[in-house]
Amino acid sequence: MAWLNEQLWQGLDALEARHQEIQRDHDNAWRGLRIVLQDGIDYPEAWHRYCEVVAELDRTAAEFELLRARGP
Repeated sequence: MAWLNEQLWQGLDALEARHQEIQRDHDNAWRGLRIVLQDGIDYPEAWHRYCEVVAELDRTAAEFELLRARGP
């Protein structure tokens, strides 16, 4: 199983760590957006930040899909 080499695992570990970090950012952005909606302050900035984080989650999901598609 040549595809199960150390380089793959290092890349997968790095991608998973990045994905988890972005997921935390998403949770924070979502909470921030909810607060802004309740308080009615600075909505455009909070919405922009939330959309940026969602886009980054999509990018990491696409990277996982590329790894899966390459497979063994």
